[in-house]
Amino acid sequence: MFIDTHAHLFMKDYNEDLEQVISNSLLNGVENIIIPATDLNTSIKAIEISGKYEQVYAAVGVHPQDSSNWSDSDLTQLSKLSSHKKVVAIGEIGLDYYYDYSPKHKQLDAFRAQLELAIEKNLPVVIHNRDANEDMMKIIEEFSTKKLQAQFHCFAGNLAMAKRLIELGHFISFTGNITYKKADDLREIAKHVQLENMLLETDSPFMSPVPFRGKRNEPSNVNIIAKTIAELQHLSIEDVGRTTNYNVQQLFKIGNKPKLSFTYKIGNSLYINVTNRCNADCVFCDRKGEAVIKGYNLKMSKAEEPDAEGYIKEIGDPKNYSEIVFCGYGEPTIRWEVVKHVAKYVKENGGKTRMNTNGHGNIINKRDITPELKNIIDTVSISLNSTDENQYAALMKVEPYLHKEMIEFAKLANNYTNVILSVVGLSDVDIENAKQFVQKNIGVNFRIREYFS
Repeated sequence: MFIDTHAHLFMKDYNEDLEQVISNSLLNGVENIIIPATDLNTSIKAIEISGKYEQVYAAVGVHPQDSSNWSDSDLTQLSKLSSHKKVVAIGEIGLDYYYDYSPKHKQLDAFRAQLELAIEKNLPVVIHNRDANEDMMKIIEEFSTKKLQAQFHCFAGNLAMAKRLIELGHFISFTGNITYKKADDLREIAKHVQLENMLLETDSPFMSPVPFRGKRNEPSNVNIIAKTIAELQHLSIEDVGRTTNYNVQQLFKIGNKPKLSFTYKIGNSLYINVTNRCNADCVFCDRKGEAVIKGYNLKMSKAEEPDAEGYIKEIGDPKNYSEIVFCGYGEPTIRWEVVKHVAKYVKENGGKTRMNTNGHGNIINKRDITPELKNIIDTVSISLNSTDENQYAALMKVEPYLHKEMIEFAKLANNYTNVILSVVGLSDVDIENAKQFVQKNIGVNFRIREYFS
C-alpha cells in the first residue's frame, strides 16, 4: 500500500472522472491521497473533496505563483480553513523564481506568514521550491528553532541541500521526473536520501512518470515512483511503501504506528531485533524515541525480548534470505549468548550471518568474545563513527577510552571473521580521514552509513 502525498485532484483535468480516478488509485494500492491547494478557492475545493472520500486529506495554502495579491485577509481565511478535521498541512507554499507570476517580495511575505501559521497551528508544510535555493535555505535555517516540519515536494535542490534539510528534520519527495531519461542528477540524490526521510508523490495531474509521460498523471501511478526508488536503493517495493507510509504518519499524522517486530525483512536480508538495550546513547540513534526503521517498530523492553528459540522459529529456513543480520536499535553483544545460539542455527542450516555492533562486546561481557565469532558470524560491522576519541565520545555519549577498546575489538575480530568499520555521514565527521585510518591502520573494509534524522 502507498500514500500519494501530493495530487491536485481539484483541477479541471478530473472534472469528468474524479470518482473513477480515486477508485483506480485504491485498486493500485494507494491507501491515502493528500490534496495540496494553490490558493484560497482550491483550499476550499480540496477540503470539499476530502469530505467526500474517507481516504483523501487536504492541505490549504497559497502557492508562490498565486501570491501576487497576498494580504493579511488571506492569512485569516487560511487560519480558519486549517482547522478543518481533514486538513493535515499548510501547502502548497514556497518560492518560485522561474516564473514571473508574482513579485519576489510578495512570495517572501506569503511564504513567511504561512510558515508562521503552520507553527501556530502545529501543522507541517508542503513546500514548492524552484530556482530559489538560496532564499529558501536562508528562510528554512531561520525557522530551524521553531519546530517547523516540512515536505520538500518535487525536490529540485542538490545533494548537499537535501542532506541539510534532512539534518533539520524535513522530508524529501520526488515525482515522476525521476523516471525521465535526463534525470540522472535527481536519481543520484534519490540513491542517497534514506527512505526514513522520503515521501511518495505524483504531483498529479503533472509530472507523469514513464511510460505515461505526456499524459494526465494520476495517484495510481505512485507505484511507478515507488518501484524506481526501490531499484535505486536496492530495496523491495514493499520496503518503500512501508517506510514512506510510516513517514506520512509521522509528518501528517495519518495512520497508526506499526506493531512491534522481533524479526524484520529489508531487501532480501532478515534482521534480528536482539535488544533495545545499549551501553551507548548515540546522538543519531532513535533508540529512546520511536525506534522505527524502514517502517518496522523495534521498540521493546527487556521483558519483551524473545529467547533464541523464538527468533529461530521466526527465521525458519535461513536460506530464504541473503543473510541474517543481528541488529535492532540496541547493542547485540549485550545478549551475546542468544546471538551465538541463533547464529549457530543459521550456519548449520546453510545461512549467512552478520552482526552490527558498537565494538564494546569485550567490555560488556568482561572477556574476549572475538574467538567465539569464528564459524558463526560471517561479517562483523562495527561503528567507528570517528577517528578522534573525543568526538567519538561526544557522538556516542560514552567515555573516550571506549574508542581504543572498539579499535582493539576490530583488530581481534579480524583474526576470526570479515570486519567492516563504518561511520555515519554527518557533516562534521571527516569521512576521508576515517577511510584512510581504517584501511591503513586496521586493514579492514570501510563503509559510510547515510545519516537520517
